[in-house]
Amino acid sequence: MNEFFLLKEGEIALKGLNKKLFEGVLIRNVKSAISELGGGNVSASQSVIRVIPNDDPDAVFERLKKVFGVQSICRCKKAEKDFDDICRVAGEFFAENFTKGMRFKVEAKRSDKKFPMDSLEIMRELGGYLLENFPDSVVDVKKPEFILTVEIRGDFAYIHKGNEQAAGGLPVGTSGTALVLLSGGIDSPVAAYMIAKRGVKISAIHFEAPPYTSERAKLKVKSLAEKITPYCGSIDFYCVPFTEIQEKLRDNIFEEYFTIIMRRLMIEISNRIADKYGIMSLVTGESIGQVASQTMGALQCSDAVANIPIFRPVIGMDKTEITDIARKIDTFEISSLPFEDCCTIFTPKHPKTRPVLKEVERIQAEFDFEPLIQKAVENTTFEKIN
Repeated sequence: MNEFFLLKEGEIALKGLNKKLFEGVLIRNVKSAISELGGGNVSASQSVIRVIPNDDPDAVFERLKKVFGVQSICRCKKAEKDFDDICRVAGEFFAENFTKGMRFKVEAKRSDKKFPMDSLEIMRELGGYLLENFPDSVVDVKKPEFILTVEIRGDFAYIHKGNEQAAGGLPVGTSGTALVLLSGGIDSPVAAYMIAKRGVKISAIHFEAPPYTSERAKLKVKSLAEKITPYCGSIDFYCVPFTEIQEKLRDNIFEEYFTIIMRRLMIEISNRIADKYGIMSLVTGESIGQVASQTMGALQCSDAVANIPIFRPVIGMDKTEITDIARKIDTFEISSLPFEDCCTIFTPKHPKTRPVLKEVERIQAEFDFEPLIQKAVENTTFEKIN
């Protein structure tokens, strides 16, 4: 197949002696990403990864745009490092994109300095060749409709029409592991996406409370997880039975403290699951001040029960910013489906917005939640989402 893709690395290029490690993980992730689409040949050189797909190049191209660690991507054709062959392949490529009266420009990058023509000569001579063979076209170096780029590299000349923005970030698997508290809302899938973008391998934990929450609510959350797997790879999905704990909270805890103590119990259970499976951190979709349970005091109360870090990637974003990302990663419509999760049932009318940690600890200590916590951990179910 003459068509292939060039994937430009972003931050990896700045990793110095660790660059090879990061690049190796990225290559592994690229191979995994396209494995279900027929696979292909993947190789790396000069901070660029070349992918030659075995099948369905359009689907492979769209899938590669979602691999974290890839800064930009372009569709290419290759030519021998001979100017006549470059003209031939460039003419074919130009013809595929040509429209009558099209204003175009040629750009050239000569990584191989042994090539006998410099970049300016390549641009001038190839531009003249295209103009001669496509007389209905116009050279316009200031406002071109189409830019044809030639890169002279170590093995071949690569011909393409420029780069498209890809996912950016760091390769998943280079920055540790995290367990995301995944609800059915807008915020937590965005938080999962954001932390994965920093190279973190994520798992997800969800709390269900039947009969107060339905099976459709659980399926909704699994659908959200499926939407972010193209970015972060497969997700280990843990589902915690939370009904008995919520009923005990409802029957015994002052209403204004219900959400705060419920959140503390969720963090404690998540922490134990993370410890059990060697996961290094927790992630939530909390945005400070967005709701009453996300004030500084409430977050302090939640953090107090964790013995591993809790990361909140959207902590400084407003709802509009979070929603924009949710639309971009295609989770917004699913998050908007009207199936309640356990965070929205038994919601108090007047939650405590300025809780004091010692007071919250005193109230919680009056009731023995330990047997129910242990039972919830033991009965947590697991499945892998691809």
